[in-house]
Amino acid sequence: MVITDPATRKMALSQVRHNLAQELAMPVAPEVTLFVKQMLGAVRPMGVLFYGSGLRSGIDEDTLLDFYIIVRRQADWPRSRLACIANAVMPPNVEYQELKVAGRTMRAKVAVLSLTQLHALTGFSAVNTTVWARFSQPVRLVWQNNAQAEQVITQCIVRANVTAAKWAALLGPDKASPIAFWNALYASTYKAELRVENGQRSNSLVEANLDRYRHMLLPCWHIAGINFEQDATSVAPILSVQQKEKAQRQWRLRAGLGRPLNILRLIKAVYTFKGSARYAAWKVRRHSGMEIVLSPFAEKHPLLAAPPVLWKLWRGGAFRQR
Repeated sequence: MVITDPATRKMALSQVRHNLAQELAMPVAPEVTLFVKQMLGAVRPMGVLFYGSGLRSGIDEDTLLDFYIIVRRQADWPRSRLACIANAVMPPNVEYQELKVAGRTMRAKVAVLSLTQLHALTGFSAVNTTVWARFSQPVRLVWQNNAQAEQVITQCIVRANVTAAKWAALLGPDKASPIAFWNALYASTYKAELRVENGQRSNSLVEANLDRYRHMLLPCWHIAGINFEQDATSVAPILSVQQKEKAQRQWRLRAGLGRPLNILRLIKAVYTFKGSARYAAWKVRRHSGMEIVLSPFAEKHPLLAAPPVLWKLWRGGAFRQR
């Protein structure tokens, strides 16, 4: 049995922080850096995080880049007062950016969070699972205002990984390989969200970074105070029946709220996300293979045009849990 004590926890925290700081600082394609600099212009947020398919698979003409812009205050990112209020009430706001970079058109989906929101949404008590699940995957800090901003954002990314690992222990198998715990976790988070990806997508996230996930789990369990047993191929968190039952109740709340919250965010995005109809059609085609043909009316009035599109997706099985 491996017992977590304060000294072990401190050592594990230092290790995870070091590894994630290195991961955040890894170079990205030059076009991504140029896109971010052009997108920001004279605006100076705390930092810009790059994640998603563009990071995992590289950039081609069909790639939509994914960024999170972290600000100190909502007003630090230029937008309407209404958009700032909406982002404060139900984060994050999402925007569409399309820029000419080095002679080619590049597109991005950009979400905005305050540092306070990032800290809250990467914690274990967060009801919204989306942010901590996303930032427990590989991510890059492609722009930071200063060293202090880099440090506090890195702390939030550490927090996201610890939260994810703790949920992996509570929701996962009694005994399995570290990879199996991560696969079980992401399968659970996908079911808790309104996602149109096929059922193998969660496993592919882990398979693309096996060493990273294999070595991340146990240090994060130490930080979370989870004791475990270990042999050559598998690990087993030492949890009481009461802990597991409480976690299941807590997760049912999150799973029950996940889809309604995401639907509300989609509705909110109609008013805060320029080009939302084109983005939604691209996202559905990319992840489900279903082609959504947008009329001029649908592009101009996406909310009014949404019911028949949602019905088509439902009939096609895009929203069924797999």
